[in-house]
Amino acid sequence: MKRTTTLIAAGLMLAVAAPVFADEAAANKAGCMACHAKDKKLVGPSFKDIAVKYKGQGDAVAKLSEKVRKGGSGVWGPIPMPPNAESKINDADMKSVVEWILKSA
Repeated sequence: MKRTTTLIAAGLMLAVAAPVFADEAAANKAGCMACHAKDKKLVGPSFKDIAVKYKGQGDAVAKLSEKVRKGGSGVWGPIPMPPNAESKINDADMKSVVEWILKSA
């Protein structure tokens, strides 16, 4: 009985954690992690800093998705972020990654 309970608990934890791993995997696959980290500035801002800056903004997902797709500069400093074509990250994955980033705060 104890083993069954432990296996059920482990399965539930994996089911809850799976979307986080999937979003992080999508960020890795798209190359986001080459310039960004979860909690420290690299070339670009940390995901935590991004989440803090856009916290409470109802249009944050759409605004950040557009920035990821089109690229840009001047918001976080002089180093531009290159555009990211749909061949690099599709719209559904990008939305998931942006939502995951916004939960980083």
